[in-house]
Amino acid sequence: MSDLDQTNSYRYVIVGGGVVAGYAVKGIRQEDSEGEILIISQEADVPYERPALSKKLWLDDEFTEENIQIGAENYPNVTFKFKTTVTAINRQDKVITLDDSEQIKYEQLLLATGGEPRQIQGPSDPHVLVFRQWSDYRKLRKFSGPNKRVVIIGGGYVGTELASSLTQNETEVTMIFPEKALGEGKFPEPIRTEYEATFKRNGVTLMSGQFVQSYQRQGDHLTLLTKDGTVIAADTIIVGLGVTPRISLAEDSCLDLADGGVKVNEYLNTSDPAIWSAGDIASYPDHILGRQRIEHVDHARLSGELVGRNMAGAHMSYQHTPYFYSMIFDISWQAIGNIDPKLQLIFDRRTHGSLVYFIDTDKLVGVLVWNVKVNLDDVRALLANAPATDDLVGSIREKKA
Repeated sequence: MSDLDQTNSYRYVIVGGGVVAGYAVKGIRQEDSEGEILIISQEADVPYERPALSKKLWLDDEFTEENIQIGAENYPNVTFKFKTTVTAINRQDKVITLDDSEQIKYEQLLLATGGEPRQIQGPSDPHVLVFRQWSDYRKLRKFSGPNKRVVIIGGGYVGTELASSLTQNETEVTMIFPEKALGEGKFPEPIRTEYEATFKRNGVTLMSGQFVQSYQRQGDHLTLLTKDGTVIAADTIIVGLGVTPRISLAEDSCLDLADGGVKVNEYLNTSDPAIWSAGDIASYPDHILGRQRIEHVDHARLSGELVGRNMAGAHMSYQHTPYFYSMIFDISWQAIGNIDPKLQLIFDRRTHGSLVYFIDTDKLVGVLVWNVKVNLDDVRALLANAPATDDLVGSIREKKA
């Protein structure tokens, strides 16, 4: 008997334990009620709704940690391997190897490895958090509150949301980011000015155009040194510099790549018929926007559920065009498509906010919805069949209160 004959075998193996994994289990169970599922996760927790870590868990007293679990663990025949990494894929034999050298056979394999948080150099310290996991939220809860100073490095989604949430929980917050203005890469003027003013009005200290050169512990606190020589004291540092797609398994397995991710077709199948991908790392053909790779939860949920169904035998194309969003203090915004402020912009001002249309060579490529309630399917329809640019203003109706 060969070693492979003695290898554990599962009908479905999911590499990654995040949002995609949780929704993929839901999708599989819609088509296959009992096929064995294995989820291999580097984390120590069952799949959960990651956005709540920086938003709702801080702002809604009735929303608890129990509410963020997706529920994959409640289905039958679902096995977890926590704090485990897949080191290799043998596509010919349909076998994966784990970091403890265990080998596992699969019939259908899903790569949902997400992103690796970017870090900065410095000594290891329990009060320096690369905020990404449930365990990071638990730590930050202990490190925040009255008379606590938190410095956030980076001005992206995680950094801005945590700045808002921590400030509303009586924590002193300073943000350090390299851009000249907060939201510079997403928001045009005058929205960007309103965005920054909202943070300042709520007590957040903004240090724009700054790079953190180093940090060190000095007794009971940490100090950061910026490139221009400024020294800042903090009780806790949060690194929120975005993520890099984890695609080394796909690269080493010679799967087709695109857009810095794993190339999939409309069914979310890779160049290997037995291997699938969804979420942050998947480059997929959007039926409105063309090939995209999107790092946001709306895409993770819907692509995760659909890829699960397809792994279990459904043959459904991914027709969803995802949106991305954030909620900061009293600001709520959503967007679909390319919202690069360097593009041609058309402002559609409303009573309490604006819609901004992003035009590239006379074609509508993105829409930003700023403090306005609209039906996002209307935005998708507009992107799919945009009128002449002169007719864009007023083309999307607001929802009635």
